[in-house]
Amino acid sequence: MTTGRLEAFSDGVIAIIITIMVLSLQIPTTPDWSGIRALAPKFVSYILSFIYVGIYWNNHHHLIFNTNKVNGNIMWSNLAFLFTLSLMPFSTAWMGEHQFKMNTTILYGIVLMSNAVTYGILSYFIAKNEGKNSEFVKAIGGGTKEKLSIAIYLLGITVSFFEPYIALVFYYIVALMWIIPDKRLTEKE
Repeated sequence: MTTGRLEAFSDGVIAIIITIMVLSLQIPTTPDWSGIRALAPKFVSYILSFIYVGIYWNNHHHLIFNTNKVNGNIMWSNLAFLFTLSLMPFSTAWMGEHQFKMNTTILYGIVLMSNAVTYGILSYFIAKNEGKNSEFVKAIGGGTKEKLSIAIYLLGITVSFFEPYIALVFYYIVALMWIIPDKRLTEKE
């Protein structure tokens, strides 16, 4: 399979994920601003998730662009990544609907961590397929940013048991870490 085909399929799945997330936003029940205020938790959840899906879409593009060949391990790990990413609309809607209650922020953090882990697995299989002396492996390096992200997700999940709103701060911190495309891969383009 070509990398273009893998990227096109992934782009389609990601577009559907974003569409499902926006469709879960309800129209306010009143024509005044109180209706918008009542939906604020859903908007906050949606904005955070939209940022995350956008970050993954952007970095996934750079990851695949810098991949020379695709094998079965890459295809299956890409599907695993897309599966965990497809859980974003559900966890986003549940967290927003229930105004960031403990269980909802725990699940949201678990989904975020699952996204990071499966994306890391995808990167691992690409690196393995490209070869240990490849430009790809040199660009990726040791994965410090990835490990730090997972540690912050774990911290956010733990904090969710006590202060769910503070957990959101940790989730936003990771998003801010990744909002700029991963320069390790974009510099090759």
